[in-house]
Amino acid sequence: MSFLTGAATGTPALIERLWPSGSANAALRGALLIGFGSVFLAVMAQIKVPMWPVPITLQTFAVLLLGLTYGFRLGTATILFHLAQGAIGLPVFAGGVGGLAVLMGPTGGYLAGFALAVMATGYLADRGWSRSIVKSVAALLIGNAAIYLVGVSYLHAAFVPDLQKALMVGVVPFLIGDALKIALAVSVLQLSWKRAAK
Repeated sequence: MSFLTGAATGTPALIERLWPSGSANAALRGALLIGFGSVFLAVMAQIKVPMWPVPITLQTFAVLLLGLTYGFRLGTATILFHLAQGAIGLPVFAGGVGGLAVLMGPTGGYLAGFALAVMATGYLADRGWSRSIVKSVAALLIGNAAIYLVGVSYLHAAFVPDLQKALMVGVVPFLIGDALKIALAVSVLQLSWKRAAK
């Protein structure tokens, strides 16, 4: 269970300040945090916010915040557990759906992109990027780009042959919501670091 014990480098992610790995049995701590993280992801995926031009959910907000809070190892374990839950049919994805059909459908690439996003943001969190507002924004933009890279690539390859149309359908309508979610994630991170420092 050493995979779950904490950061890969000497700069710990936020979770190491909120709940240090040495303060409890490593396996139990890892299991509890993975369980909590997967529930957090599932709940946030069901919250729909009216927006223009399309409504948004807080699913990507949760994914990016998870990566920057948990770090690479714990974050990766959590997002893979979440995707596995969805794969076996548990209603953990946006809209309360699950199953292999969802993973193979038009949004499947975005779901796969969540794993890459958590790995990227978690890697950066382990190197202290979540402490700085500027670096947090940069990390969140990188994570968001990872989601779109995988999501649009799959959407284009499997469902929308016209790349420009794939971008117009799969990226452009969500950019305003993404900006707001990144701002919210940065605010939560900074408040959490201040609280952890007390």
